[in-house]
Amino acid sequence: MQHPLLLSIATFLLIMLLLGWLSYRLFYKPNKYLRQLGNPVILDGPRASGDLSTEAPRPNTVVTFLQTVGSNMPSSEQEVASLRAILIRAGYRSENAVTVFYGIRIIATLLTVIGSFLLVARMGSSNPMMKLMLLASGALAGWIIPKFILEKKVKKRQEIMRLSLPDMLDMLVVSVEAGLGLDQAMQHVARELHIAHPELCEEVSLVTLEMRAGKRRAEALKNFAERTGEPEIRKLMAILIQNDRFGTSMGESLRNHSDFMRTKRRQEAEERAGKVGVKLVFPIFFCILPSMLLVAVGPALLQIVHGFSGMPVH
Repeated sequence: MQHPLLLSIATFLLIMLLLGWLSYRLFYKPNKYLRQLGNPVILDGPRASGDLSTEAPRPNTVVTFLQTVGSNMPSSEQEVASLRAILIRAGYRSENAVTVFYGIRIIATLLTVIGSFLLVARMGSSNPMMKLMLLASGALAGWIIPKFILEKKVKKRQEIMRLSLPDMLDMLVVSVEAGLGLDQAMQHVARELHIAHPELCEEVSLVTLEMRAGKRRAEALKNFAERTGEPEIRKLMAILIQNDRFGTSMGESLRNHSDFMRTKRRQEAEERAGKVGVKLVFPIFFCILPSMLLVAVGPALLQIVHGFSGMPVH
């Protein structure tokens, strides 16, 4: 090891940075990130009566730093629009979400490059091309990992909303058949299911707010489908737009679509159960079967080897 002092200092700083970040997230007002998004869409208690605080949230130090770093990142309008759509699907609707994300990517790239440089310093006098490839791989990993995590969050949020959709459809059917219009039914669903399914109800509340602001119902429903990017929600919005355009029965269409979704979910569960046997072949063959063979056949093989070893050789 050529630089033990440098490695010790870097390890100490990395541990202190990790402990500081954990302390901030766990103990130092973690809801400051939520206040950056503004007031909640659905309000309960005394704030629901219109007594909203007009005090602007104080800027967060970490978010401000990341925004400052990310604002220096050159990017095209098409790339920014695509990244903003992904962030919205992940649930980040702040105006500064794109610059903050770019700041996270830059900081992550710098950290991985520093870690790769420390690893290269420990390698000694080895192949220079290997060192260069290690540094390039570290920089590439630091740039790709935040996008990979963001895409995972998008898929997780879409899955949550897809699983929440049948409950929303059932309540929409009950509300529509009770005499409510589609706008009032969606508002009622967003209020009643907010605790059980907050992600989906938040999106539904945005639809009602857009319609209150003057947008046409079809346009608000299309925006709902584009914000989520979930294929099942796209199908539901297409059904609602078609019923609104041609005047067909809203309750019957929603009930049929709810039955279709539950049938499809049951078929997907049966499909996954049918794949379990095939997926278990490789773990059984490589992990369980050798141990069973060793326990069952091992003593017999030892006896055979011991018996043949004592036989005279002609």
